[in-house]
Order: sequence, then structure tokens, then C-alpha cells
Amino acid sequence: MDNRKREKMSDEETFDNTVKKIKTLFDQSTDPTVRKKKINGELENIAEKYSLELPTDVKVVNDSVHGHIELHPLLVKIIDTPQFQRLRHIKQLGAGYWVFPGASHNRFEHSIGVAHLAGCLVKSLQEKQPELQINNRDVLCVQIAGLCHDLGHGPFSHLFDMKFIPAVKPGLKWKHEKASFEMFKHLLEENGLQQLMEEYGLKFDSNENDLSFIGELIKGVDASKKGWTAEGRTEDKAFLYEIVSNERNKIDVDKWDYFARDCHHLGISKSFDHQRLLKFARVCEVEIKDEAEKTRRSICYRDKEADNIFDMFRTRYTLHRQAYQHKTVNIIETMITEALVKADGHLQISEAINDMEEYIKLTDHILEKILYPEYDHKKILETAQRDLKDDKRKPDEDKIILETAAEKLRTGAEKLQKAAEQIQKDVKKLEKDRKPETAREILQAAQKILQEEDLQHAREKVMQILKRDLPKFLGEAKLEKRDISEIKRDWRAAVNTWNEEKKQDLNVDDFVVDVVRIDHGMKDKNPMDNVYFYRKRDLDKVFLITDQMFLPKDFYEELFRVYYKGPGEKLKEAQKCFDEWKILKNTTQ
Repeated sequence: MDNRKREKMSDEETFDNTVKKIKTLFDQSTDPTVRKKKINGELENIAEKYSLELPTDVKVVNDSVHGHIELHPLLVKIIDTPQFQRLRHIKQLGAGYWVFPGASHNRFEHSIGVAHLAGCLVKSLQEKQPELQINNRDVLCVQIAGLCHDLGHGPFSHLFDMKFIPAVKPGLKWKHEKASFEMFKHLLEENGLQQLMEEYGLKFDSNENDLSFIGELIKGVDASKKGWTAEGRTEDKAFLYEIVSNERNKIDVDKWDYFARDCHHLGISKSFDHQRLLKFARVCEVEIKDEAEKTRRSICYRDKEADNIFDMFRTRYTLHRQAYQHKTVNIIETMITEALVKADGHLQISEAINDMEEYIKLTDHILEKILYPEYDHKKILETAQRDLKDDKRKPDEDKIILETAAEKLRTGAEKLQKAAEQIQKDVKKLEKDRKPETAREILQAAQKILQEEDLQHAREKVMQILKRDLPKFLGEAKLEKRDISEIKRDWRAAVNTWNEEKKQDLNVDDFVVDVVRIDHGMKDKNPMDNVYFYRKRDLDKVFLITDQMFLPKDFYEELFRVYYKGPGEKLKEAQKCFDEWKILKNTTQ
């Protein structure tokens, strides 16, 4: 018998002996609900791992925050698509980059960081608690959700869905999370990745539909509420919904990454350590709201991590106070929003949310499109072609679609013709005046012909931002739970009263007012009230920590900020007006 055969038999004997030992340990288990589940869980993961005859070579990426991280081959395939690469052109902090030069990071690297942390947390739970029966499908789905959770962000991140969309489509309840799942499905279809996902073990036609599961992870499911409505996974795996987007207490890997990443790029220090939470996270049975004596599995933490968790919530508050809601960031966001609203009719920005093929073209580069608009006959024809593909359209709509396209082409062609004629006419001026300024003036005159009036206003607004011609900050005041519209009426009345008493002529429309909301993650509630802990000596008994020290008086505050964009010579008068109003407001509360 040669050495190769002897080695093979030795491996088979070793395997058989190991199986016998495991069988003996399984049969001798005195606690069938725990030890047997752990053994079964680990064996299922081993079987699943070696049943896939696919490449398992991971890609190593050097991240500025997490160091060297490993990416599953399927994640790499998703990253290498136009839909995901779009995130390279959307700043993580939106207008924050206009104030903090270091905040140049994008949604691209944040999404990869979230996928990494999601994998770290779910794999840690899988290894430490095999009785949870977390399989490799669960792990991969959670990682994909972490990777794709921000695919739906529009230009300048939260500015798009929190300021622009409400301004142009009042009453529309649209969130970027919904768009993220729509973009994810579009990504799969356009790049033919569903088959590859199935080859890696994901399922699309079973009771546990992995596509639905990924969508629910992205959009968020409150695992603490009465009744179980999620479709992607059964109730015994409710804790998986607390990894990427945690609706119970807002502790999730999305925040862990952006807290660390934003502090790193902003140069803001933090004491919160997400690596410790990874080590001390554990799934326990927790009571369900409004359901007496019924529990559900939830992610809990060691009691000694209470201060670390509170530091996490405090870090959120600090970032909002010092960076996200910075006074200059806010006014630039207001100006960008105004520019987008003005340009919407010409560029059809808001309509893109209903069509992922158009939405993929929306990035922070929208400002360049506003600054340097161009007649796009291809887009006009593509839009008409898309509308004609709509099976829900009425028969008489075809004529309207074609006539609309023809009118847009005709109008655009007329403008191009006028612009050409204007240049040709003005070229004669160069014979008398050969200065470079003259040629530039001729071109600018032609450009004005091609621009709609609203688009010209939008362009002027963007130019003000570029030249740092911003409204001047006068100050801020706490709202003290008063109605926002009431405060705005008070302010307008105060300006009018000032003019009457001081014989001034301040224009109330020269003031820009903004309302800022800052909290610790759960509006006016203490987020620590929803965090469960366990002790070292009793891993399965959970409790809330109620005797917390050094808590803030309020967990939520609204600030009323006032800026002035009027004539510079009236700035001091405007400042006095605000200061007097603020003093009067504080003394009358």
C-alpha cells in the first residue's frame, strides 16, 4: 500500500472517529435544548460550507478606518457594477464637505465598511452561539444588505430625501431606503447577478425568500413590536433584523461605521469603541412590547458596556451639533436645495426617483449640470421611448407622448439656432475690439439664450455658493417645544415691530430662517431605555439599566436659526433686531 492510499485511509478513519465522538457527545447531552442545538448548528454550517463548489477566494481591501478587510466574491461582483460605483460620486456628509475640507469621503467606502461590520457581528454570533442556527445564507444576506443599504441615496445624501423631495413633492412619503431596495433589484437585473446569488446558495422561491429578507434588512423591521410581519425570516431569527438597521434601539453597524468614519475625516475625537461592542454582543430572549410573558430573540450587551453604549449615543449628538447641523453647513444645504428646486422643471430631477435607469445618473455632479446646462436631444428621445414602453398607458396617450417629444426637440433646436445666430452677429464686434473679454461676453450672451429663467436662477444660487456669498448667521434660539409655524410668525412680526419702533426698513424677506432638530437617536426618548444587558454569571437573564448617571436634561432639542442675506450696510441693524427678539423671547417664556 503506497503512502498516498495510507494517508487517504488515515483521513477517512480520523473523520469516522470524529463523527463517532460527536454522536456520543450528542447522545450524552443532559440539556437537549442547548447542547444538541449547538452541535446541530455547527454541523449544518460545515455541511453548507463544503456543499458549494464555487470560488471562495476573498478580496482584501485596505480601509482607512477598519484596516484590511475581506470581501466575499459575491460582494465584489455587486461592487463592480455601475449602480454601486455611482456611490463614489455622492458625499457621505453632503454639504459638509463645503465646510470641513477633510470630509471628502463618499457613500462608496461607507457602504463597504458597513458590509464588513455586518459580517463581523453576524459571524461572531454564529460562532459564539451555534444554537441560534445562523447559516451561511443568513450571513451572506446580512452582508449584502449592509453593502447595499445606501444605494438609494440621492445627490448630497440626506439633503435629497429630507429637503429637496419634500419641497417639490409635498406629502410624498419617500425615503432613500425604499430607493435602495429598488436600485438593488435593478442592479441584479441589469448585471444578471441573480443566478450567481443562487449558485452561492441564496434562495428566491422558498418560504424564506432571500431577496425579501435583504429588502427588509435594508428598509428596517422593528423586531420589538407585537406580532411578526417579516417575510424573509421566521420569528426565531428576529435578531438578524437588528444588525444593519436596528429599529428597536438604533444600535447597528451602519452607525458604528459612520460614527467612526465621520469622526476620522472630520477630525472630531470620540470615546465610543464599536470593537468592544462586537466582542460583548449576545442574543438573548427579550420581552415583546404589549405581549405579556412572550419573548423574542434580541441582541444584548454585557452590563459593563453601558457607558460605552451611552458614549455611542452621545457621539451621535456631538456629530450633529458640531458637524451635520453646523450653521454654515445648514445654510449651504438650504441654498443647494433652492438651486435644485429651481432646476427641477428643466432637468426633471425629482422624476428620476420613479425610474432607476434615470436615478443612477443623479449624483453630486448635478451642480455641474446646473452650471453648464446643455440641450440634450438624446434624453428627450429616451424619455419618450421609455414612456411608450409603459403597458399601463392609455391608447390616446401615444400621440401626446410623441407630440411632447417633438415640441421639446423643436424648442431646443430653435434655441440652438438663436444662439448660433447671436454668436455670428456678435463676432463682428471682434473686428473693432480684439480683447479676450469681448469674446467671453459674446459666448455668455449665447449661453443665456439656452438657459431657462428658473435654471438661470439656480445657476446664480450655485455661483453664490462657489464664491462663498452666503447669508450671514445672526444666531439661534431654542424652540422650547413651541410650534415652528408660530415661531416663524413671531419672527416676522418682530421684524415689522422693529421697523416701526426704530424707524428702519429691514425687509423681512431678506432673512432666512431654519429649524434644526438634534437628538440622541430616538427623538425625545432616552435610547438607553431600550437597550438590554446581561451579566457575566447569568448569560440568559436580561435587564435594563435604570440608574444611569450624568444623563442630559433633555434628549431632544429644536433650534431656530436666523440668517441675513440683505444689503451689507444693514447687517448690523439686522443683528440688533435678532438679539433684541431673542432677549424678549427668553424673558417672556
